[in-house]
Amino acid sequence: MCGIVGYIGNNQAPSILIDGLSKLEYRGYDSAGVAVHDGENINILKTKGRLSNLVKLVIENPLTGTLGIGHTRWATHGVPSDVNAHPHISNDNMIAVVHNGIIENYVDIKNELAAEGCVFLSDTDTEVIAHLIDKYYKECLDFEDAVFKAVNRFEGAYAIGIICKDCPDKLIAVRKGSPLVIGKGNGENYIASDIPALLNYTREVYFLEEDEVAVLTKDSVAIYDKNRNRVEREIYHVTWDIEAAEKSGYAHFMLKEINEQPKIVRETILNRVPENGDGIDLENIKLDRKDLENIDRIYMVACGTAYYAGLIGKHLIEKICRIPVISEVASEFRYSDPIIDDRTLLIVVSQSGETADTLEALRISKKNGARVLAIVNAVGSSIAREADDVFYILAGPEIAVASTKAYSAQVAAMYILACHIALELGKMTKDEFKEIKEQLYMLPSKIELILQKQDVEKKLAEKYMNVKNVFFIGRGLDYLVSKEGSLKLKEIAYLHSEAYAAGELKHGPIAMIDENTLVVAIVTQEELIEKTISNIKEVKARGAKTMAVAMKGNTKIAEVADDVIYIPRTMGILAPILANIPDQLFAYYMALNLGTDIDKPRNLAKSVTVE
Repeated sequence: MCGIVGYIGNNQAPSILIDGLSKLEYRGYDSAGVAVHDGENINILKTKGRLSNLVKLVIENPLTGTLGIGHTRWATHGVPSDVNAHPHISNDNMIAVVHNGIIENYVDIKNELAAEGCVFLSDTDTEVIAHLIDKYYKECLDFEDAVFKAVNRFEGAYAIGIICKDCPDKLIAVRKGSPLVIGKGNGENYIASDIPALLNYTREVYFLEEDEVAVLTKDSVAIYDKNRNRVEREIYHVTWDIEAAEKSGYAHFMLKEINEQPKIVRETILNRVPENGDGIDLENIKLDRKDLENIDRIYMVACGTAYYAGLIGKHLIEKICRIPVISEVASEFRYSDPIIDDRTLLIVVSQSGETADTLEALRISKKNGARVLAIVNAVGSSIAREADDVFYILAGPEIAVASTKAYSAQVAAMYILACHIALELGKMTKDEFKEIKEQLYMLPSKIELILQKQDVEKKLAEKYMNVKNVFFIGRGLDYLVSKEGSLKLKEIAYLHSEAYAAGELKHGPIAMIDENTLVVAIVTQEELIEKTISNIKEVKARGAKTMAVAMKGNTKIAEVADDVIYIPRTMGILAPILANIPDQLFAYYMALNLGTDIDKPRNLAKSVTVE
C-alpha cells in the first residue's frame, strides 16, 4: 500500500527513484510522483495513473539532482488526481514530503494552519506534514528540529520521507506503524518501503523501528528514537536475489507464483519436518509441553487470505489437538475487548509482516501479557521483530497482490504447528504422525500434478466467463477452502462471488440462484460428500451451472456436477492445500479472459498498512 523511495548520493536521483518505484508497483497505487533537489530548488513532477505516466512526464520535463524522494500513492484521503498525488510541498517550496499511512488528527492541524494563512491545495492528510514542518522550520531554521517537533504532534500510522530546500545534503525519514527500510551504499544512501526497491543498488539495509527518525547524508546514516537519543542498529544483509521477484517468462507474477507452490511447500515442510526423526523441528521456537499446559486459550488472528489460512489452522488444532481456538479478523479483534492474559497464545498470520490491524492486535495482546507466535513471510518485518516467536514460511518475494504461494505455505505451516502441539501434548501417537508425515512429503508432487493439468481450469474459465454471480460452497474444511477460492475470484476477476457453508444455502442465499449463477462446490471430505451432493442438486434444480473440485476416484460427484476438477487423493485433513490450487487457476484464467489487471487489481494493495 503506497510506495516510498528516497536517494541521496553522487548519482542522478530521478532514474534511481523511478527504478525503485517500479519495484514497488505490486503494492497497489493510483498515482506517482518525484521531488528532486537540483542544488538550489526542489522540483516536483507528479501525475495520476500508472508509473508509465510519470516516466513520460519526466522525459518531457527532465529533472536533475542527487537528492530526491518518490512515491506511488494508494488513495485514502481525496480521489486519485494529479493534485492529490505525492510528493506534497509547503507553500514557500521549502519542505517536500512523501508519506505512507494516515495522519488521524490532520483535520485539527489543517484548521490550525489554515487560520495562520496556510493555503492547502489537495484533499490529502499528507499535505499537513509539509506545512507543519515548514512552520517549525521558519521558527528555528533547523531542519532536524522542525521534523522532530512536527512528528511529536502527529497521531496515526506513517512512514515519511522529507527533503528541505535549504539542506541539499540531507534526507530525513520517519517511521511509525508503516514500514520503512534504509539502504546503505558507498557514498550514497537510500530509503524505501520495501527491500525490492533497493536490490539493484545495495544489499545492506537497516530496518527503522517504531517512532524512529533517520537522518541520511550521502556518507552517513544516523538513527534516533523519539527522544532524540542515538540508536545503534545492526545492518541486515539481504540474501535473496532480485531475480526471485521477476516474472521468469510467465505472463504474470500471479501465474509464476502459482507455479512456484510445489517448491515453496516442499521447503516449508522439509525445513520443519526432518526426514530422519519422529518429531517437528521448530528451530528457535520453544513451545514444549510445559509451555502449552500453561496456555488457557489460543487466538488465531489475521486479515484476508492469511485469515483464511488461519481458519484452517484453527480447524486442525481443534481436530488434532482437541484444543479450542478462537479465530478472529484482526480489524475486529482490536475492538472486541478480547480476553487476554499471560496464559494466552496469540497466533498472528501475515505475508508482509506489516499488516496494520494484525500488528496492532499483536501489540495489544503483548501489552496484556500474551505470548505471540507470528507466521510470516517477510524476514525483518515489523510483526516478525515484535513477536515472541516467528515461524518463517520461506515463500520468497510474493509480488502479485492476490496471494497464492504464501497462502499455501501458511497452510503447510498450520499442519506443522498442529502436529507439533499434538505430539507435545500426547494427542497424537508416533505412528499417527508417521502417517501424516508421509502424506505431507507427498503434497508438493501432488501440487505439481494439478499444475500440469491447468488446461482444465483454462477451458472451464472460457466456458463460464460470462456468468454474473458465483457461489463457492463446501462443508467442514471444504467450506474454509471455498472462502479463499471466492476471495481470489473477487480480487482479480472482479466478479460477484460469495462463499457459503453448503448447509446454509437454504437459509437465504438460494433465493439468488438462477441460470446466470455458477456454483463451485469443494467436495474433498469423504464423510460429507453425500450432503454436499444434495446441495448441488438443490442449486441445479434452480438453474445454476455447477462445477466441483473433488478427489480422484469420486465418481458420485461426476453424476451431478456439470464439470469436475479432480485433485490427487490424500488424507482428508491435508486436502485443503490441494483443493485450493484449482481455485487459484480458475480465478487467474477467468481474470485473463475478462481482461483485468491481474497482478495489480483495482483498489487493492499488497501490504495493507492503514487501518
